[in-house]
Amino acid sequence: MKIQPSDPSEAMVIRGACHHDCPDTCVWDATVVDGKVTRLRGNPDHPTTRGQLCPKINRYVDRVYHPDRILQPLRRVGPKGSAEFEEISWSEAIGEIGRRLTDVLETSGSEALLPYSFAGTQGAVQMGVMADRFFDALGASDIHRHLCGVTAWLGASDVSGLPFGIDPEALSHAKTIILWGTNTRLTNRHLWPTIEEARENGATLVVVDPIRTITAGSPEVDEFLQIRPGTDVALVLAMVHVLLRDELIDNEWIAENTSDWEEFLASAESMPPAAAAEITGIEQSRIEWLAHSYVTNRPAAIRVLIGPEHREHGRDIMRAIAMLPAVTGAWRDVGGGLARSTQIYFEEALNYPVPSGHRRTFNMAALGAVLNDETLDPPIQALVVHNCNPAVITPDQNAVISGLERHDLFTVVIEQFMTDTARYADIVLPATTQLEHLDLMIAWGHLYLALNRPAIPPLGSALPNTEIFRRLAAAMGMTDVGFSDDDEALVRQLLDSDHPWLAGISYERLWEHGWARLNVPPDHRPNIDRPPATDGGRLVLGSLTYQPGSESPDGDPTLAARYPLSLISRKQHLKFLNAHYGGFEKHLPPEREPRLEIHPIDAAQRNVVDGDQVRIFNDRGSLTLTATISTDVQPGLVAMPFGWWHRNGADKGGVNALTNPAVRGQIGSAAFHDNLVEVERIPPDARGNQNKTNS
Repeated sequence: MKIQPSDPSEAMVIRGACHHDCPDTCVWDATVVDGKVTRLRGNPDHPTTRGQLCPKINRYVDRVYHPDRILQPLRRVGPKGSAEFEEISWSEAIGEIGRRLTDVLETSGSEALLPYSFAGTQGAVQMGVMADRFFDALGASDIHRHLCGVTAWLGASDVSGLPFGIDPEALSHAKTIILWGTNTRLTNRHLWPTIEEARENGATLVVVDPIRTITAGSPEVDEFLQIRPGTDVALVLAMVHVLLRDELIDNEWIAENTSDWEEFLASAESMPPAAAAEITGIEQSRIEWLAHSYVTNRPAAIRVLIGPEHREHGRDIMRAIAMLPAVTGAWRDVGGGLARSTQIYFEEALNYPVPSGHRRTFNMAALGAVLNDETLDPPIQALVVHNCNPAVITPDQNAVISGLERHDLFTVVIEQFMTDTARYADIVLPATTQLEHLDLMIAWGHLYLALNRPAIPPLGSALPNTEIFRRLAAAMGMTDVGFSDDDEALVRQLLDSDHPWLAGISYERLWEHGWARLNVPPDHRPNIDRPPATDGGRLVLGSLTYQPGSESPDGDPTLAARYPLSLISRKQHLKFLNAHYGGFEKHLPPEREPRLEIHPIDAAQRNVVDGDQVRIFNDRGSLTLTATISTDVQPGLVAMPFGWWHRNGADKGGVNALTNPAVRGQIGSAAFHDNLVEVERIPPDARGNQNKTNS
């Protein structure tokens, strides 16, 4: 692999890695000719990428060179939301932002400034190292970045202290694999060959999901259990009840490796499989089969990501799932246990900076409420958004838009395209893409660290996030030496760790080779070879109770009488990833619009046929969609895709106009999937008036 060509017209290959919020973190090779990327392919030697990128990334070069890309700083000249801007220079943009932020700090105090960012890039540097230094030095308010992942982290940690799970590659050894609430073939496609390998070696593959996804419908799946939404705790308790009844519990393992067993025993005894069948919608015989298969056909592994966590009681669901390998001792086998996020391995190994922890902090799911709360002291007067599109991805979307429309809110958005959030900005700053900047890439679906080398210089006037915050710091007179660190220095600081998992992994090695596996043995058994990180060094069980969500048919019958259907937002499109590609024509499915999936029984009750225009609504909002009649959803459940930009819908909004922003306290993700709605058919003679109203 060449570092520099002797002739600019000679092709060279630059190794990098995908930045998207996806478990796979693929390593790629970019072919560059005359300073332009001409080809992007998955690295064939990387153990999980295996030479294949996904349909989302196959057109990534088109995104980099897209004619709509923002390549110059912009200043708003029209009303907020109009996307009317004029180009300005970097000096004008940085100068104006510096003056406006300084004015907010001097008149209202540092807590009137709020940064809002998430995982628009998973890069350990560009995700926020310099931004964190900037806002930490100012003492700005902060957010708990908990839209996804943290609730699952907490639920697993309740059992094992820290949520170390098995290396997903070890699933090849498993004889029972349960894919629990995760659509592996779509959202974790590079793990599928490992699952196929396990199947070829005799593994039984089970899917537990409220929706018949492309994974659940795959011919490789031996059993699909279509569980009622949010009832996972009841299924876990019933499985353990069966194991107790049929004397399949290893009491010696329980005594030596767990605590609080008696409390959990009482919980399981109170949930016989017949009762669980009524709650979950899964037949008693299938619950009993699952329990027997899980404990007798070993190694037994559960693969779960973030799907089940997006509920009011998501932490209980994740805790319950984590209890199954704790009760059965599945951790004893290589390839057995819980395969969740691997991010904790990188967090432990790398030298991550420690935040001050003294800033006023809000849960990011509550952005709409925060921006509209005039009783805050001080209220938010300035918002800086990077690596995020909150107008699309944040729940209670109408409240978010209302906040962004405030005439007194100074908003800066760092972006690559005119997203639904950028339309409301006062200043838009052009950001580089992954092919134009340096970064260190971790993963949450495997154990390989990667260095993303820039393949080309930044296009136009685009700058990396890090450089933007360096310039803002300089403009505001912030002279701390940390703001002078370049991106290579930031990568080296992250690698400056004496943790044995990083031994021998240097910047030079990553620059030369591109990637390296953390020094975690392939046969490592979490919670066995390394004790659980709990106070007593044991896996913690304890009391567990099934509770329906407050906004669910069983949780609030009065509300359900008005809104009798549950709504789930799905990641279901092959070329989508969160909101990254929701505005790109070549990434849209053939219908070019988000659609509502509804079961034939529910459709018939509402006189809806396939292709009808319908209104889906609750107290938070209303959307007009085309109905798709589908048995992939179960009766009582409707589904909409996540991540579409507003311009694609008749009402210029997305599914988050309907979703639930509730969080149990400040910690954890919002209850995105605990939503009650109603659907009604729009008569043909009313559709013209409906469209006029929506426009």
